[in-house]
Amino acid sequence: MAIKRYIFLFPSLLLLIGSCGSPEQPEKVTFAKDIAPLVYKNCTGCHRAGEAGPFPLISYQDVASRSKLIKFVTKTRFMPPWPADATYTHFIDEKVLTPDEIALITKWVDEGCVIGDSSKIPVPPVFPAGSQLGTPDLVIKFRDVYKIKGDAKDHFLLMRVPYQIPEDKYISTIEVVPGNRKLLHHVNAQLLSYEFDKRKDVMGGNVVVDINDYPNTLDAYKALSLPNDDGTFPMLTQSITNYLPGVTPPLYPPGIGGFKMPRKGAIFLKDIHYGPSRVDTSDQTTFNVFYASTPPKRPTQEFQMGTYGVSPIVPALIIPPDTVMKFTSQYTVPFDISILTVNPHMHLLGKNFWAYAVTLQGDTIPMIRINKWDFRWQYFYTYKKMLKIPRGATIHVEAVYDNTRNNPNNPFNPPRVVAERDGSMRTSDEMMQFIVTYLPYQDGDENVSLERK
Repeated sequence: MAIKRYIFLFPSLLLLIGSCGSPEQPEKVTFAKDIAPLVYKNCTGCHRAGEAGPFPLISYQDVASRSKLIKFVTKTRFMPPWPADATYTHFIDEKVLTPDEIALITKWVDEGCVIGDSSKIPVPPVFPAGSQLGTPDLVIKFRDVYKIKGDAKDHFLLMRVPYQIPEDKYISTIEVVPGNRKLLHHVNAQLLSYEFDKRKDVMGGNVVVDINDYPNTLDAYKALSLPNDDGTFPMLTQSITNYLPGVTPPLYPPGIGGFKMPRKGAIFLKDIHYGPSRVDTSDQTTFNVFYASTPPKRPTQEFQMGTYGVSPIVPALIIPPDTVMKFTSQYTVPFDISILTVNPHMHLLGKNFWAYAVTLQGDTIPMIRINKWDFRWQYFYTYKKMLKIPRGATIHVEAVYDNTRNNPNNPFNPPRVVAERDGSMRTSDEMMQFIVTYLPYQDGDENVSLERK
C-alpha cells in the first residue's frame, strides 16, 4: 500500500515542482502595471536624451512605437546589454531580464500594447543630464573640439585637458562621457598636479599631439606643454579614470579609492584612441568629476593579466585565418586580496571569456564568464560585495577568438592572420586583458557591500 501511495503522489509532486519559480502570466498585460516598471529599471537609463540609446524609452508612446523591436531584442537577449553570465556571478547594476519578464513583454506586444489605467503609470525615473552616476560636482571638457579626419585610419593621441578650481578637492570618481560614442574606443587618463607658483598658465599651450609624430616620449610631452615653466615635470597620479565602449566607472563606498585633485592641474590622456572613420567628424569629450566628502582611507590598486600585464598569454596571441582558438593566462596572487571590480578586454574577434580562481585547497572561486563577447559593451564589473582571493590562489583566464567568416565583426574579408602586435591597440589587431581592481585584504572585507546607495 505504501508503494502505491508514493506512486499516486509522484505526478502531483512533479506538477508542484514544475510550477515553482514560474508564476502565471496575468490575464491582461498592461503598460501601466507590468511593462513600465521593466522599461524604467532596465532601459530608460541609456534610452534618453544625450545617452547611448538611439531613441528614448520613457513614455508609453516611446515604448509602443518600438514594441516589435523591443520584443525581438529582448527575446534574443540582445537587450538590455549585459554580457556577463548572471548564472555564474553577480555584480551591481545588473540589467538582466528573467524568462518570465521576457515572456511578459512578448505577451504585451502580441496583445496589442494595451496601456491600461494611464493614471497608474509609474513616474519615470529622473536621471541627471549627461551622466549615468548622478549630478557631477565639476564638469571639465576638452578645451578645443578635436577634428577627426575621415581617412579610414585609427588615431592614437596624447591630450592635455587643463582645468583650474578654487581649492584642492578629494575625488571619488571621474566619469568619461564621449562626445563621439561611435569612434571613441578608449581613454586612459592620469592627473597632472601643478604647484601654484610653478605653472602660471595651465590653460594655455598645446593640448593634443599625435603619438606617431613623436617617437621620443619626452619630446611628445614637451610638445604637449606638460612641463612646469622651469622645465620640470609636475607630479603624476596614475589611472584616475578609464573608458571603453559601454563603461560606467566604479563608484565605491566612502573611504575606498579616490584621490586628491589640486586646484591647478590637467587631466592627461596618456592615450586616447579613435577608431577609423570615412567621413570628417569631431569630438569634444566631457569629464564628470564627483567629489568625495573624506580623504581616501584605502586607495585601490590594480593589476592586469595578459596584454601589457603580469602574466603571459599561452600560446602567443596569434590567430590564423579560418580558425577558432582558445588562449589562457594564469597569475598566482602573492597575498590575500579583496577584489572590487574586474574588466575583461578583447577586440573584434572575441567570442567568449572566462575567469576564475583556484585556491591552494583546490576550491574554485567564480569571477566572471561572458558566453557571447560584445565589443560594444565592455563594463567595469563591480561585485556586490568584495571578493576575497587568498594568498597562493591562481587566477585562470580563458578566452576564445573567432577568426572565421562566421564572425560578423571580423574586420577582414577574407580572414587574415590577426595578432597582438607589440601591444597595439588598433581594433583590427587583438588584445587579451583581465584588469583587476583590488585592495589588500582586511578582516571582514567579504561582508562589505559595494552597492550604490
